[in-house]
Amino acid sequence: WKFIVLLILGMLFLSNSFFTVETDEVGVITRFGKFSREVEPGLKFKVPFVEKVYLVPVERQQKIEFGFKTTKADVRSEYYRGDTELEVALMLTGDLNLADVEWVIQYRIDNPYNYLFKVRSPESALKDISEATMRQIVGDRTVNEVITVGRTQMSIELKDLLQKVCREYSLGVKIDQVVLQDVNPPAPVKEAFNAVNEAEQEKETLINRAKSERNKV
Repeated sequence: WKFIVLLILGMLFLSNSFFTVETDEVGVITRFGKFSREVEPGLKFKVPFVEKVYLVPVERQQKIEFGFKTTKADVRSEYYRGDTELEVALMLTGDLNLADVEWVIQYRIDNPYNYLFKVRSPESALKDISEATMRQIVGDRTVNEVITVGRTQMSIELKDLLQKVCREYSLGVKIDQVVLQDVNPPAPVKEAFNAVNEAEQEKETLINRAKSERNKV
Protein backbone atom coordinates (compact mmCIF):
# COMPACT_ATOMS: atom_id res chain seq x y z
CA TRP A 1 0.00 0.00 0.00
CA LYS A 2 2.81 2.41 0.79
CA PHE A 3 4.27 1.87 -2.67
CA ILE A 4 0.89 2.52 -4.32
CA VAL A 5 0.41 5.69 -2.26
CA LEU A 6 3.91 6.90 -3.14
CA LEU A 7 3.31 6.10 -6.81
CA ILE A 8 0.05 8.07 -6.83
CA LEU A 9 1.71 11.00 -5.06
CA GLY A 10 4.59 10.88 -7.54
CA MET A 11 2.20 10.91 -10.49
CA LEU A 12 0.30 13.83 -9.00
CA PHE A 13 3.58 15.69 -8.46
CA LEU A 14 4.71 15.15 -12.04
CA SER A 15 1.33 15.95 -13.58
CA ASN A 16 1.25 19.23 -11.66
CA SER A 17 4.89 20.07 -12.32
CA PHE A 18 5.25 20.11 -16.12
CA PHE A 19 3.22 22.05 -18.65
CA THR A 20 3.48 23.05 -22.30
CA VAL A 21 3.45 26.60 -23.62
CA GLU A 22 2.36 26.74 -27.26
CA THR A 23 4.24 28.77 -29.88
CA ASP A 24 1.68 31.61 -29.87
CA GLU A 25 1.57 31.83 -26.07
CA VAL A 26 3.50 33.11 -23.07
CA GLY A 27 3.27 31.39 -19.70
CA VAL A 28 2.81 33.69 -16.69
CA ILE A 29 3.62 31.99 -13.38
CA THR A 30 2.46 33.13 -9.97
CA ARG A 31 3.75 31.83 -6.63
CA PHE A 32 1.20 31.94 -3.78
CA GLY A 33 -0.84 34.31 -5.98
CA LYS A 34 2.01 36.77 -6.58
CA PHE A 35 3.63 37.27 -9.99
CA SER A 36 6.84 35.27 -10.27
CA ARG A 37 8.02 35.10 -13.90
CA GLU A 38 7.16 34.68 -17.58
CA VAL A 39 8.20 31.63 -19.59
CA GLU A 40 8.60 31.21 -23.34
CA PRO A 41 7.07 28.42 -25.50
CA GLY A 42 8.10 24.83 -24.83
CA LEU A 43 7.91 22.21 -22.06
CA LYS A 44 8.27 24.00 -18.72
CA PHE A 45 8.41 23.21 -15.00
CA LYS A 46 6.63 24.79 -12.04
CA VAL A 47 6.50 23.94 -8.36
CA PRO A 48 3.29 21.92 -7.88
CA PHE A 49 0.57 23.24 -5.54
CA VAL A 50 2.68 26.37 -4.93
CA GLU A 51 2.89 27.91 -8.39
CA LYS A 52 0.10 28.48 -10.89
CA VAL A 53 0.46 29.10 -14.63
CA TYR A 54 -1.65 31.32 -16.92
CA LEU A 55 -1.28 30.72 -20.66
CA VAL A 56 -1.69 34.02 -22.52
CA PRO A 57 -2.09 33.96 -26.36
CA VAL A 58 0.16 36.92 -27.20
CA GLU A 59 0.57 36.09 -30.92
CA ARG A 60 -3.09 35.32 -31.59
CA GLN A 61 -5.23 38.08 -33.08
CA GLN A 62 -8.53 38.35 -31.25
CA LYS A 63 -11.66 40.28 -32.14
CA ILE A 64 -14.75 41.80 -30.54
CA GLU A 65 -17.89 42.48 -32.55
CA PHE A 66 -20.28 45.34 -31.81
CA GLY A 67 -23.86 45.57 -33.02
CA PHE A 68 -23.92 42.00 -34.33
CA LYS A 69 -22.61 38.47 -33.69
CA THR A 70 -21.12 36.08 -36.22
CA THR A 71 -22.87 32.73 -35.83
CA LYS A 72 -21.18 31.05 -38.79
CA ALA A 73 -17.91 32.18 -40.37
CA ASP A 74 -17.72 30.78 -43.90
CA VAL A 75 -17.83 31.86 -47.52
CA ARG A 76 -21.36 32.96 -46.72
CA SER A 77 -21.13 34.10 -43.12
CA GLU A 78 -24.23 34.23 -40.96
CA TYR A 79 -24.95 36.93 -38.39
CA TYR A 80 -27.28 37.43 -35.47
CA ARG A 81 -28.74 40.67 -34.08
CA GLY A 82 -30.70 40.48 -30.83
CA ASP A 83 -31.97 43.27 -28.61
CA THR A 84 -28.55 43.71 -26.98
CA GLU A 85 -26.77 44.05 -30.33
CA LEU A 86 -29.38 46.49 -31.65
CA GLU A 87 -29.04 48.62 -28.51
CA VAL A 88 -25.25 48.80 -28.90
CA ALA A 89 -25.50 49.72 -32.60
CA LEU A 90 -28.06 52.54 -32.23
CA MET A 91 -26.28 55.90 -31.84
CA LEU A 92 -27.11 59.61 -31.81
CA THR A 93 -25.25 61.77 -34.34
CA GLY A 94 -24.14 65.37 -33.90
CA ASP A 95 -27.13 66.71 -35.85
CA LEU A 96 -29.54 64.78 -33.58
CA ASN A 97 -30.27 61.96 -36.03
CA LEU A 98 -29.92 58.24 -35.41
CA ALA A 99 -27.47 55.84 -37.05
CA ASP A 100 -27.12 52.07 -36.85
CA VAL A 101 -23.37 51.37 -36.49
CA GLU A 102 -21.71 47.94 -36.55
CA TRP A 103 -17.96 47.57 -36.09
CA VAL A 104 -15.19 45.11 -35.22
CA ILE A 105 -12.04 45.55 -33.14
CA GLN A 106 -9.04 43.31 -33.80
CA TYR A 107 -6.37 43.27 -31.09
CA ARG A 108 -3.48 41.34 -29.56
CA ILE A 109 -2.22 41.01 -26.00
CA ASP A 110 1.16 42.78 -25.90
CA ASN A 111 1.72 42.89 -22.13
CA PRO A 112 0.62 39.66 -20.39
CA TYR A 113 1.32 40.98 -16.88
CA ASN A 114 -0.90 44.07 -17.36
CA TYR A 115 -3.58 42.03 -19.09
CA LEU A 116 -3.82 39.56 -16.20
CA PHE A 117 -3.27 41.73 -13.15
CA LYS A 118 -3.86 45.45 -13.84
CA VAL A 119 -7.57 45.30 -14.79
CA ARG A 120 -10.16 42.93 -13.35
CA SER A 121 -11.79 42.08 -16.70
CA PRO A 122 -9.73 43.47 -19.61
CA GLU A 123 -12.01 42.24 -22.41
CA SER A 124 -15.08 43.68 -20.73
CA ALA A 125 -13.22 46.96 -20.15
CA LEU A 126 -12.15 47.04 -23.80
CA LYS A 127 -15.79 46.56 -24.88
CA ASP A 128 -16.97 49.43 -22.67
CA ILE A 129 -14.16 51.74 -23.81
CA SER A 130 -14.81 50.96 -27.46
CA GLU A 131 -18.55 51.57 -27.23
CA ALA A 132 -18.10 54.86 -25.34
CA THR A 133 -15.43 56.06 -27.79
CA MET A 134 -17.52 55.17 -30.84
CA ARG A 135 -20.50 57.08 -29.42
CA GLN A 136 -18.24 60.09 -28.88
CA ILE A 137 -16.97 59.93 -32.48
CA VAL A 138 -20.45 59.51 -33.96
CA GLY A 139 -21.74 62.34 -31.77
CA ASP A 140 -19.20 64.72 -33.34
CA ARG A 141 -20.47 64.10 -36.89
CA THR A 142 -23.60 64.57 -38.96
CA VAL A 143 -25.62 61.52 -39.99
CA ASN A 144 -24.47 61.94 -43.62
CA GLU A 145 -20.82 61.91 -42.55
CA VAL A 146 -21.35 58.80 -40.43
CA ILE A 147 -23.19 56.86 -43.13
CA THR A 148 -21.21 57.99 -46.19
CA VAL A 149 -17.97 59.95 -46.45
CA GLY A 150 -16.71 59.83 -42.85
CA ARG A 151 -16.37 56.09 -42.34
CA THR A 152 -12.65 55.75 -43.07
CA GLN A 153 -11.73 58.68 -40.83
CA MET A 154 -13.96 57.28 -38.06
CA SER A 155 -12.10 53.94 -38.14
CA ILE A 156 -8.72 55.68 -37.91
CA GLU A 157 -9.87 57.98 -35.10
CA LEU A 158 -11.41 55.12 -33.10
CA LYS A 159 -8.22 53.04 -33.40
CA ASP A 160 -6.02 55.92 -32.20
CA LEU A 161 -8.29 56.89 -29.31
CA LEU A 162 -8.72 53.26 -28.22
CA GLN A 163 -4.98 52.65 -28.16
CA LYS A 164 -4.43 55.81 -26.15
CA VAL A 165 -7.02 54.83 -23.51
CA CYS A 166 -5.71 51.23 -23.38
CA ARG A 167 -2.25 52.58 -22.53
CA GLU A 168 -3.67 54.91 -19.87
CA TYR A 169 -5.61 52.03 -18.27
CA SER A 170 -2.62 49.61 -18.56
CA LEU A 171 -4.89 47.14 -20.33
CA GLY A 172 -1.99 45.27 -21.92
CA VAL A 173 -3.50 45.13 -25.42
CA LYS A 174 -2.49 46.53 -28.82
CA ILE A 175 -5.25 47.53 -31.26
CA ASP A 176 -4.39 46.10 -34.68
CA GLN A 177 -7.40 47.28 -36.66
CA VAL A 178 -10.87 48.80 -36.42
CA VAL A 179 -13.34 47.89 -39.17
CA LEU A 180 -16.70 49.58 -39.66
CA GLN A 181 -18.74 46.58 -40.71
CA ASP A 182 -21.95 48.38 -41.65
CA VAL A 183 -23.42 51.83 -41.06
CA ASN A 184 -27.06 52.50 -41.91
CA PRO A 185 -30.05 54.57 -40.86
CA PRO A 186 -32.25 52.74 -38.30
CA ALA A 187 -34.68 50.25 -39.89
CA PRO A 188 -37.86 52.37 -39.35
CA VAL A 189 -36.45 55.30 -41.39
CA LYS A 190 -34.13 53.43 -43.74
CA GLU A 191 -36.59 53.49 -46.67
CA ALA A 192 -37.15 57.25 -46.32
CA PHE A 193 -33.40 57.90 -46.01
CA ASN A 194 -32.70 55.89 -49.18
CA ALA A 195 -35.45 57.79 -51.00
CA VAL A 196 -33.82 61.12 -50.06
CA ASN A 197 -30.41 59.87 -51.27
CA GLU A 198 -31.90 58.68 -54.56
CA ALA A 199 -33.60 62.07 -55.02
CA GLU A 200 -30.31 63.90 -54.38
CA GLN A 201 -28.48 61.65 -56.85
CA GLU A 202 -31.19 62.23 -59.44
CA LYS A 203 -30.92 65.98 -58.81
CA GLU A 204 -27.14 65.88 -59.43
CA THR A 205 -27.68 63.81 -62.60
CA LEU A 206 -30.20 66.32 -63.98
CA ILE A 207 -27.93 69.26 -63.14
CA ASN A 208 -24.97 67.62 -64.89
CA ARG A 209 -27.14 66.76 -67.89
CA ALA A 210 -28.39 70.37 -68.11
CA LYS A 211 -24.81 71.70 -67.93
CA SER A 212 -23.80 69.32 -70.69
CA GLU A 213 -26.65 70.54 -72.90
CA ARG A 214 -25.74 74.17 -72.17
CA ASN A 215 -22.13 73.54 -73.16
CA LYS A 216 -23.26 71.98 -76.44
CA VAL A 217 -25.41 75.01 -77.23
